[in-house]
Amino acid sequence: MTTTTNSTSTVENGATVFIPLNKLKKHPMNARKTPHSEGSIEAKAASIAAKGILQNLVVEPETTAEGEPTGFYLVSIGEGRRLAQLLRVKRKQIKKTEAVRCVIDTANDAAEISLDENVTRENLHPADEFERFHELSENRGWGAEEIAARFGVTAHVVKQRLRLGAVSPKLMQVYRDGDLTLDQLMAFAITEDHARQEYVFDNLSYNRDPSTIRRDLTKPNVAATDRRAAFVGAHAYTEAGGNIIRDLFTEDRGGFFEDPTLLDRLVIEKLEGIAEQVQEAEGWKWVSVHIDFPHAHGMRRSYPHPVELSEEDAVAYDAAQDELDRLTSEYDSHDELPDDVDKRCGELEAEIERIDALRHAYEAQEIASGGMFIVLSHDGEARIERGFIRAEDEAPEPEAAVDGETFIDGVRVNGDGEIIEDGDGDESDVSAPHAEDEVAEEDGKPLSDSLIRDLTAHRTMALRLALGEQPDMALVAVVHTLAAQTFYRGGGDAHCLEIRPTSNYLAAHADGIEDTAAAKMLADRHAGWASDMPRDVANLWSFIAGLDHASLMALLAHCASLTANAVKLPWESSKRHAHETADKLATAVTLDMTAHWTPTLRAYLGRVTKAHIVAAVREALGDEAAERIADMKKQAMAETAEQLLAGTGWLPPVLRTERPAWLTDEQSEALPTEADETAPEAQHDDHFAIAAE
Repeated sequence: MTTTTNSTSTVENGATVFIPLNKLKKHPMNARKTPHSEGSIEAKAASIAAKGILQNLVVEPETTAEGEPTGFYLVSIGEGRRLAQLLRVKRKQIKKTEAVRCVIDTANDAAEISLDENVTRENLHPADEFERFHELSENRGWGAEEIAARFGVTAHVVKQRLRLGAVSPKLMQVYRDGDLTLDQLMAFAITEDHARQEYVFDNLSYNRDPSTIRRDLTKPNVAATDRRAAFVGAHAYTEAGGNIIRDLFTEDRGGFFEDPTLLDRLVIEKLEGIAEQVQEAEGWKWVSVHIDFPHAHGMRRSYPHPVELSEEDAVAYDAAQDELDRLTSEYDSHDELPDDVDKRCGELEAEIERIDALRHAYEAQEIASGGMFIVLSHDGEARIERGFIRAEDEAPEPEAAVDGETFIDGVRVNGDGEIIEDGDGDESDVSAPHAEDEVAEEDGKPLSDSLIRDLTAHRTMALRLALGEQPDMALVAVVHTLAAQTFYRGGGDAHCLEIRPTSNYLAAHADGIEDTAAAKMLADRHAGWASDMPRDVANLWSFIAGLDHASLMALLAHCASLTANAVKLPWESSKRHAHETADKLATAVTLDMTAHWTPTLRAYLGRVTKAHIVAAVREALGDEAAERIADMKKQAMAETAEQLLAGTGWLPPVLRTERPAWLTDEQSEALPTEADETAPEAQHDDHFAIAAE
C-alpha cells in the first residue's frame, strides 16, 4: 500500500508512503558517523535528477519522550539520498516539500539495519563499471558531458572510465582475475588498439611497471615533445589527418603523434617552404632539405668573408648605436623601462644586429655555384647551413703553366687571361729546348729517381735539424699543417709535416649534441677563423706566418681542440690511458660541465634507474629531498627530480672534473666558470694584427 502522509497516526509497519522532504531527519542511530563526502552527495543528486530515487528510504516515525509522534520521520537507510535532495532544494531544482518515497520500519532496530545496508553490500567490480560506462557511450550515443551530468562526476572522470572500458576484453579479464593492477590497466589504455595492447602484454618481461608498458605501447609513435612534433605543431598535424594519442591518466606533455610517416612528410614540406623563401631571397644555386644534417655530403664548404659596410649602412649603424647608448644612459637608474622606450630599444638592437650581419658576406661566385642545407635542429627550429660547393660546381683547376701561360679546359690562355690561338706566340719558344735541357740531353738523361730520393732525404734530414732549432718557426709550420687540413678541401697536400688531425663525429654518440650551446659556440669560432682564411691554400703559409704570437696560439688551440676525444666506448678497453689523459686535460683546463649540461629528463633522468635518480637528489639536496621522491613512480620521480636538480650544479661522476692539485681554495673560488669565459670569441675578435699578404 502506498499513501501520502503528513502525520504518523495511521501509518503501519512496512507501508510505502510519500513524505515531504522537510519532514525527514537523520536518524540518531544511523551507523554512518563519518559524513558523506561532497562528491558522493553531488553524484547522488545528479543521479536522482536524471532517474529519480531508485531505492526507497527506510524511516520510522519520530516520537517524543512520552511516545507522542512529532510529525517527522527519522531516516534509518538513505541518509545520502536525503542530503542529495536537500542539495537540489538549495539549488532551487525542487521545493522543500517534495514528496519522497519511503518505507516505514518500526519492527527492526534502526542501528542494525543502517549497519546492515553497508556491511552486506558488495561494490561493483571496477571492470564492470568501466564496461557499463563504455556501453552507455556506444549504445546510446551519450558523450562524456552527458554521462557526467547523469552520474554526478566530472567529464574527465567519465573519459577515463570510457577509455578503460575500451581496453581489450582479453586484458580486462586478466584485470578481473587479479593478474593486472589498475595502474597497469591504465597504462594499457593509452591506446585503443587491441592488437597492440595484447602484443605488448604477451611480450612483457618480469618488469611490468606502468611506465614500461606505456613506453612499449608508444614506441612506434612520436612524443609531442619531439623536435618534429614541435616544428609541425599539433594543429597542422591533425589538420592533415593525423591522430594524437593522449594519456588520460598521467601528464603526457601533449600526447603522442600516431603516424611518424605523416609527421616526417609535414616536416619536409615545411622545411621546403622555408628553403624556397631563403633561396629566392639570397640566390643560392641549390638548396637541399633534410630532417637530419647529411654529414656524408663530401662537399667543400666556404664561409662568408669580411666586407666593408656601405657608407649608408655605416652611418645608420653609428646613429642606432648612439641613440641606444643615450637611452641606456638616460634610463639607467630606472627599474623598468617605459613601454615606448623599451620598444624603441628593441628596434635599435634589431637594426644594429641587421647591419652587423652585413659585415660578413659570401662572394657572388660562391652563391652562384654553391648551395645550402636546411635541416631540423634539436630544439625544433629550422637550421640553415650555407656555403657548400658540389664537386661538379668547383672552379676548374689550371691544367699546366708554361712561361706565364695556362691551360684551362684544354684552352691555352696567357697571363692576362686571353686565349692564345694556335698560330699565336713564338713557336721557337715551344720547340727550342732550354740550355739546361741541352746539358741534360748531352749526359743522356735527367737525374734518376733514386738520386732525387737520396738528395731530398738529405735535405729532409737537414730541414728537421734546422726546424728543431727554431721553435717559433716550428710553431708556424705545425699551425700551417693543421689549418691546411682543417679549413681546406684537399689541404692534406699543401703541407710537408706528416701530422694528420682526426676528429671524432660526436653526433653519432649523442643525439642533438650539434644544437647545444657549446656546439654553437664552437661552430661560430670555427666560422670566424674560416672567414679570415685566404681563399687559396697556396697563400696560407704567408697568412700563418703573418699572425702575431697570440693569434698564432689561438689558431693552434682551435685546430688542436677539434681533435680532442674523450668519448668512452665499451669496446675500446685498450684506450684506458687515453681516457686518463683526457681526465688530466679536463683538470688542466679547469673544465666546468655545469656550464654545458644539466640533468634533464631527456639527457639523463629518463635514462637511468630509480636508484640512480634518488642517489642524485640525495647527493645534491640531502636525505630529506631524496625520501620525498623515493616512493614515486619512475616517470613522476624523473620529472620531479629534474625540477629539484635545476640550478644545483649536480653532475654525474663521469662528467665531473677533478680539482687541480695546485689550485688553492682562494683561487678555486675566484676561478671563472666556462659560462663566464668568452676568451675564444674575444681572442678571435681582436687577434688580428695580421700582416696578411
